[in-house]
Amino acid sequence: MNGAVLVLNASYEPLHVVSTRRAVILLLKEKAEVVEATEQMLRSQHIKLKKPLVIRLVHYVKVPRQLALPLTRRLVLARDGYTCQYCGSQPNRGALTIDHVIPRSRGGAKDWENVVTACRSCNQRKGNRTPKEANMPLKRKPFRPRYVALAIIDNAPQPDVWRKYM
Repeated sequence: MNGAVLVLNASYEPLHVVSTRRAVILLLKEKAEVVEATEQMLRSQHIKLKKPLVIRLVHYVKVPRQLALPLTRRLVLARDGYTCQYCGSQPNRGALTIDHVIPRSRGGAKDWENVVTACRSCNQRKGNRTPKEANMPLKRKPFRPRYVALAIIDNAPQPDVWRKYM
């Protein structure tokens, strides 16, 4: 019964990643419900259920919002889904760079709202220009992640089905 299960708050915000065993316990105690599952069945003498991939807590859990996430390459890549924010490509992690939307040499800050993931070719093509000047619009505006779940979830293997909840 190995595997990772994404736990969502009652509001569908990602909270944590737990083992399949822990997810089944939460389901049996009726503290959570299945949102996404595989076709693989988990069986016991008295019950059978599909192996969960995503579960949602029945009751809302308050998440502290004041925890500041450090601006690191790993977290910027995770926030952007390991996707170039200019062309949408998803090369391997080693081929991704961090780009300052407004270049630092032109007064751009080193903060969450000014850095995005870019592939090497897009980063070089944009150079020391703004996206508008380079005619390279962003796929998504950069933002400060709201909570620590991003850091926790990034360390777990991520099935494709998780993407719509991130």
